Parts: sequence; structure tokens; C-alpha cells
Amino acid sequence: MRTFPCRRGPPAPPPLPLVLLCFLAAARPSLADGHAPALTFTSLPVQEEMLAKYSNISLESHNISLTEHSDVPVEKNITLQRPSNIELTCQFTTSGDVHSVNVTWKKGDELLENNYLINATGSILYTRYMFTIINSEQMGSYSCFFQEEKEQRGTFNFKVPELHGKNKPLITYVGDSTVLTCKCEECFPLNWTWYSSNESVQVPLDVQMKDKYVISGKHNETRLKIMHLSEEDQGSYWCHAIFQLGESEDHVELVVLSYLVPLKPFLAIAAEVVLLVTIILLCEMYFQKKKQPDDGKEFEQIEQLKSDDSNGIENNASRHRKNESVGQ
Repeated sequence: MRTFPCRRGPPAPPPLPLVLLCFLAAARPSLADGHAPALTFTSLPVQEEMLAKYSNISLESHNISLTEHSDVPVEKNITLQRPSNIELTCQFTTSGDVHSVNVTWKKGDELLENNYLINATGSILYTRYMFTIINSEQMGSYSCFFQEEKEQRGTFNFKVPELHGKNKPLITYVGDSTVLTCKCEECFPLNWTWYSSNESVQVPLDVQMKDKYVISGKHNETRLKIMHLSEEDQGSYWCHAIFQLGESEDHVELVVLSYLVPLKPFLAIAAEVVLLVTIILLCEMYFQKKKQPDDGKEFEQIEQLKSDDSNGIENNASRHRKNESVGQ
């Protein structure tokens, strides 16, 4: 196995005593198990100083494997809630000359000049970056780059734990009480805070209003009880957790309905029925009024016919009497 100095950084320092050079040389699981193989990296002085200073902090080791045929960057998300020593290892497999591959590390867009090492064995190139995260400014994305004909990138994303509220809106009614819950799986925030959201502005809840809000819960869970609900209480409620390495938040949507709301569909149906009945009655009244003049005309025609018939009979009787008198 050969050891290469960091490219784009200052040359590696002279060899240190064997005890220091063999740091982290203990065997590790093989790549078949998804971990980097056992490697002996030459430790830089700054790493030794860092390890001595934060020797009481746990070590987090993570690795990423890349090849020259990788089509997309490889990313790995890492959740941290407390300060830790971090060891990141990237493995790059190439069919070309490993000596011609340029290796760099970046935090976000910032080039990291120190604290990373490069080793090679056969056609596989390894690089390791070791540092300590003790505050939120050191969180973020750390990327290793292997520049050959095509650049390959592996990225480690460090973030604090996520909170879990309620995905669906919580529906309740005016005058009731409700409980909003936020959880953090397998994590223990230092502090919890609740906010109400007025459009884009978050307003801290007045926890002194004991007759309105009660906050309770345990280390990895917080509950907000809201009493005497009104329609003004409707909106978004944000639970905010503070960790040693940053902050996280999630929200619960609260919908407050009046008791008339469930009746609205029935009232709408009743209104439609009343409207339909009214239309039918109006139509019947209209057609009845329209039919009455026709009936009157028909009656007048019948009376006229009767009158004509009676007049005809009377005329015929008069003629008949006249004829009889003439015949005599």
C-alpha cells in the first residue's frame, strides 16, 4: 500500500513515531459489508491534537464508495444531536492510473486545504478526512472529489434530528379542547418551544395563559393542550427543538369548525328541496291562470250556441204560426 500527500494542500509532514502513525489501524469490516477496508493512514499533527483535546467525545465513522462509471453523485445523510469526532472515508475504483487522480475535499463550496489523507492499494484510491463537530457552524455538507477524465463526487450531509408532528390537519370544534403532539425519534432535545403561525410570522405562545395553553411531555416528546377553542385559534402551530448542534422544527395544522358546519350539507339539500317545490307550485299557479280565460271563452261559446238555438226555435215557431194563419 502506498501513501500519497494531499493534493491542493501543503505537503505531508515528516513521519511521526510508529505509535502515532498507526492510529485507527485496527481492522474494520470489509467493503462487502458496506464499510471501508482496514487502512493505515498517516495521521497529521492537527488530527492528533484534535483527538487528544476531544478524547471524551464519541467517534462517528462513515464511508462512500465511487467508481469511474458512477453516473450521479453519491450522497449519505448523517444525523447528529451531540458533538462527535468524525471520520469520513471515500473509496474510488478506477481502471486507470490511481496516481493521476486528483483528490480534493470541500465543505459546501469551501475548499478544505488540510486534514485529509490519500492512500492507494491496487486500482482503488482512498481518502480520509477527520475532524470534530462541536457546534452548529460545523454542520452541513462535506464532499470528496476524484478528478480524472470525469469528476466523481461523494457527499456526507450532517443535520440534526427531524421532528415528527401530524401530517394531516387536526380537526376540532369551537368550545372543545385539543392536544397537539410533536416527537423526536431516538433523540433528546435540550429544550422545546411552541409557536403559532400568522401567515409567515411565528409568534411564541403565551404559556402564562394557564386557562388557554398547557405544555407538557417528556424528553423526546412535547404536547400542547389548547382549551376553549375558537375560530381564531385555527392555523399552524410549530414545535421547535434545540439541540447542541442546531435546531429543528415541524408543524401541526389545526382546523376549528363551528357546530353548524356539519349541518351545512343538509341545510343546502333542504334549501334545494324548498326551491324545487316553490318552482313547481309557481308553475302550477301560472298554468292555472293561463287556463282560466280559455275556460271562460269556452263557456261563452256554449252560451252563445244555446242562445242561437233558442232564437232559431222561436223563429221557426213564428213562421209556422204565420203559415197556419195564411192557410186558413
